[in-house]
Amino acid sequence: MSRKENRAVPVPAIQRMPFYLAFVKGLQKQGRQYVSSIQIADYMGIDPTQVTKDLSYTDIVGKTRVGYEVDSLVSIITEFLGFTIMDNAFLVGAGSLGSALLQDGGLLQFGLNINTAFDIDPYKVGSKVNGVEVLHIDQFRDMVAQKNVIIGIITVPVDTAQAVADLMVASGIRAIWNFTPSRLKVPESIIVQDTIIYSNLAVLFNRL
Repeated sequence: MSRKENRAVPVPAIQRMPFYLAFVKGLQKQGRQYVSSIQIADYMGIDPTQVTKDLSYTDIVGKTRVGYEVDSLVSIITEFLGFTIMDNAFLVGAGSLGSALLQDGGLLQFGLNINTAFDIDPYKVGSKVNGVEVLHIDQFRDMVAQKNVIIGIITVPVDTAQAVADLMVASGIRAIWNFTPSRLKVPESIIVQDTIIYSNLAVLFNRL
């Protein structure tokens, strides 16, 4: 299968979709056949028109006074988000955070298979984490070409994040999932998704 070319979808809409999917999957397990935009909106705490607008980016069509068919909605959102296609990824930084990601079998359910990890620590190189082999970073470029991987995950200390990003770009990686606080500088053609847990923690503390 090849990933669909979706028309431009606002990032907030994409970020809401997995919550819609989780809610509808729950209804599916309960044996529910239909769900309305109002029910989804109540669950999300947002306006029903926002749900309708978000779902309009997919191929789903609701029925008047009935809503959306649950099974179809689960299938269409899952495909829309790309979770039906298994993508392989390389992870650089097999420390505590990197190892936690390697242990997270749930990523496979969302179409991401981290099949190789890289590090410079001699105590980590040559080992396996949850069945995933840890290789030396010097092997990264050759392995990208060999396995045709286009997604890279960075879980290294912040002071080495840019160097790792540069290596990934030079090796042919097209999308980077960055778990460091570093603001990576990459060509415009490279997709970067930042997931900074410390930023979320700062917001939590601030709100407290």
